[in-house]
Amino acid sequence: MAISRILVVDDSPTDRQHLSDMLSKNGFKVSTAESAEDALVKVKQLRPDLVLMDVVMPGQNGFQATRMLAKDESTKDIPVILCTTKGQETDKVWGMRQGARDYIVKPVTQADLLAKIAALG
Repeated sequence: MAISRILVVDDSPTDRQHLSDMLSKNGFKVSTAESAEDALVKVKQLRPDLVLMDVVMPGQNGFQATRMLAKDESTKDIPVILCTTKGQETDKVWGMRQGARDYIVKPVTQADLLAKIAALG
């Protein structure tokens, strides 16, 4: 599956902008959501090829949203990469158990992010 449309989910406007710019400059069509709740709605509307999901957000966190996407028949095939400051091995293991396909720790470098996207595509 070629990945072209990516939904960036992050409560930080700075991080959303940084990731969006990085992806747009590399030819991806980027949409954004500022909360897990917003992301769950947008995933069903936009049907992105990939979701880049922050973990630490007010309200529902990224682990919970990832689990919901992975369990929903209509969204379970959309890969999620968790993109977070939580860099402990236990966080990564937990994230993968929620249904994430990959995990990247902030600050994100363009090379790392593009490599992870390429590995999924």
